[in-house]
Amino acid sequence: MSQEQSYTIEEVAQLLKVSKLTIYDLVKKEELPVFRVGRQMRVDRADLQAYIQKRKTGSASLTSVATPTKNYSKIIISGQDLVLDILAKYIEKRQSTKVLRSHEGSFNGVMALYNGDCDIASLHMFDGDTEDYNTPYVKKIFVSHPFILMNVVSRRAGFYVQKGNPLQIHTFEDFQTKSFNFINREKGSGARTLLDEQLRIHNIVPTTIEGYSSEGMSHLDVASAVANGHADVGIGIEKIAKLIDVDFIPVVKERYDIVLLKTPENRPLIDVVKEILNAPAFQSEVAALGDYDVSQMGQVMYETLS
Repeated sequence: MSQEQSYTIEEVAQLLKVSKLTIYDLVKKEELPVFRVGRQMRVDRADLQAYIQKRKTGSASLTSVATPTKNYSKIIISGQDLVLDILAKYIEKRQSTKVLRSHEGSFNGVMALYNGDCDIASLHMFDGDTEDYNTPYVKKIFVSHPFILMNVVSRRAGFYVQKGNPLQIHTFEDFQTKSFNFINREKGSGARTLLDEQLRIHNIVPTTIEGYSSEGMSHLDVASAVANGHADVGIGIEKIAKLIDVDFIPVVKERYDIVLLKTPENRPLIDVVKEILNAPAFQSEVAALGDYDVSQMGQVMYETLS
């Protein structure tokens, strides 16, 4: 199918003279079919015409269909951590609603939430100027959108190295004084943000690091590359090092949060998520996995007034 026979979400919104959020809502409710070209969603011209024709034959108007309701046909959680799979399971039990998982990195997940492509976005993004996690970023991204930021867990991030750490990599200062082959994470991931902020703080030029442009799409990919000898050093979280034959050098304790938009239709979901995160049974199940600190789980890290 050629792209000339299809439209972007923005083009559909312009054709129907409604907002992009209205179109995203129709897509999420599975009332307007889409397909993807890379990361971009597109609507087939025939599907759009069929949707318009259906509205002409006595079905609800576009405005009434797009009006948000409290009954989700599905909920999408963005992020890669196993804890989110457990959260999805608990939400399904409370809501009797199908919960889908999107395994985007932190920044892409937050932007998916901004664009209406998911309902809950997870993130672990370090800000070198404040030495804080997540809050500085979401305050800037959602500057005109009410939101709530809640903690899920804290966990240790650091370096994956060969067994025995033969190159004796311990801190980011070693990136200035030692030579090694590195494997990075993809742009927009929390691990990539941590690395880039630390390089900025330590005045290290990224292009001086061999392998900086080599990217793994997950913590597992990076740890596996180190274990297989394709790289000497990678960056990721402690949990994965227990699954792969690598050593882990802790560098920082990071805060892993989730963000939801505060809208009338989201209020029931926010309440359910708060209830789950503060439930002893959920906290115990996550703590039993090991390598997670649940002491702040369910705590509101930041919330807009409106």
